Amino acid sequence: MFNIGCHLSSAKGMLAMGEDALSVGANTFQFFTRNPRGGKAKELDIADCNALNDLMAKHQFAKIIAHAPYTLNMAAKDEGLRKFAADTIADDMKRLSYTPSALYNIHPGSHVGQGPEKGIELITAVVSQILDMDFQTPLLLETMSGKGSEIGRSFEEIQTIINNCGNHPRLGVCLDTCHVWSAGYDIVNKLDDVLDEFDAVIGLDRLHAIHLNDSMTPFASNKDRHENIGKGSIGLDAITRIINHPKLRHLPFCLETPNDTPGHGVEIALLKTKYLA
Repeated sequence: MFNIGCHLSSAKGMLAMGEDALSVGANTFQFFTRNPRGGKAKELDIADCNALNDLMAKHQFAKIIAHAPYTLNMAAKDEGLRKFAADTIADDMKRLSYTPSALYNIHPGSHVGQGPEKGIELITAVVSQILDMDFQTPLLLETMSGKGSEIGRSFEEIQTIINNCGNHPRLGVCLDTCHVWSAGYDIVNKLDDVLDEFDAVIGLDRLHAIHLNDSMTPFASNKDRHENIGKGSIGLDAITRIINHPKLRHLPFCLETPNDTPGHGVEIALLKTKYLA
């Protein structure tokens, strides 16, 4: 089964997101757990969560992705900001216990001039704290493009965090196609080599989801500029190879392209014609 979805607004509620996903031909979706530029989450509606769970079971949804807000920085210099990140993640995890088929995705963070080693140390402390809690939702570290002082621009940086967290079984990775391309991983011409490198460094068993995006900027640009499918420097042919690759095709793919929901429906329909069932 081709597991394909897009990012949806959570403003209308959990069940409404599932219905919106179905309306554009999707069987998974991603949503922000709270305002992506803020910290407050709306009151949890458990009945709404249960209704979504029933809908997803009925329509055989793949795992959905809950995305942490962009404002969190587990590698911040300020201890208060790191505590804010940890508290927010813990609260998100508690809320996600009512949606057991969700994955929790987060940007690792930015070292803001402290250096990658210090940034990784600080991220490890927060992630370890969360993993020590009694939550069952897998926590995914997203591969990043390498802009500014981002951590996660290389597979080695992500693996160092995983290793420092004791290779915890609930800790995984979400691979973003735009980000890895911009970070210098040639998924257009050397997809097999990139996946072999990922497997050697991190392990493909830790890859739980893919953000499927084209890129507005060229290879190794270290820019985070998503483009609509087939309109950027990655291109439709390479994206077709990605969704059909035997090591990837079972995963949930989620669009984060600069499109509205109907536009994502067009992209989903296009990708379905390229997927080899």
